[in-house]
Amino acid sequence: MKKLITAAVIIVALLVLFVILGPFYVLSEGEQCIVTRFGKIVDTQTEAGLKFKMPVTDNVVRYPKKLLSWDGDAQRIPTKENQFIWVDATARWYISDVKKFYETVSTIESGRGRLNDVIDSTIRTVISENYLSEAVRSSNRINDIRFEEDVSSVDSVEDAETLRSLTKTNTTQEKISIGRNGLSDKILEIASGFTETYGITLEDIIIRQIRYSDDLTESVYTRMIKERNQIAEAYRSYGRGQLAQWQGKTENDRKNIISQAYREAEKIKGEADAEASRIYAEAYQKNPEFFAFWRSLESYKEKLNKIDWVMSTDSKYFDYL
Repeated sequence: MKKLITAAVIIVALLVLFVILGPFYVLSEGEQCIVTRFGKIVDTQTEAGLKFKMPVTDNVVRYPKKLLSWDGDAQRIPTKENQFIWVDATARWYISDVKKFYETVSTIESGRGRLNDVIDSTIRTVISENYLSEAVRSSNRINDIRFEEDVSSVDSVEDAETLRSLTKTNTTQEKISIGRNGLSDKILEIASGFTETYGITLEDIIIRQIRYSDDLTESVYTRMIKERNQIAEAYRSYGRGQLAQWQGKTENDRKNIISQAYREAEKIKGEADAEASRIYAEAYQKNPEFFAFWRSLESYKEKLNKIDWVMSTDSKYFDYL
């Protein structure tokens, strides 16, 4: 009996020691792990729950099971026509084969480092094999858009149509066959072939932003300025035409007004002369001798101070002197 009790105590003590050494571990939701024994993989777990391992000898390496993000640094890459652009991309990935991931890259940080190498080199390769328009555009809708200047402030419909035709720009862009989304899919397809060897699956790769380099930006601004200058010159040309039209109209109106005023003045002057002649005639008829005397005095007053030569007084003109 004493031996049985001693054996039971030893067994209980061993069990307690075994439990203390930690033979159990909990795998949470969104986690997966591998169990290694002296550096060798002995088990893999991908489902959450209470798990068992050999204490002391086994080591549990946990990895996330959820989607992870990758954000690379912007790269300055030449396109097929040797135009340099800055490409900024992002990606989502997850560990699809935890055993292979542990054997090839071991840690999450090392996995991100491998992704940096694979995705950056793939982006550089794909972008350099395609034209600039394929990288910056996703469709050919730009060729269906017609830009027209707002000329609602113009008085007449005819002038508005004339000005609209002068400022219309019919710039046709080259058609694209792949586009930015297609390039993203192509990058994903190529990069996935490399990441599978690391136990990594790429969910997607998205070109987040494309910026022109300084020299390309300058050329784009120059072209935009040239287009706006052409539109501004069209407005100036239209303005000069309107100025000439209004100046001509104003000059015609001025001449018409002056002509009408001259006609009215001549008419009034003629009527006044006729009235004066009538008054003179009536006055002459009432007293011809006094009228002749008065007219001679008026003539002396007006003309004698303007005569700068010598005249004889024998003239009939000086009868009243």
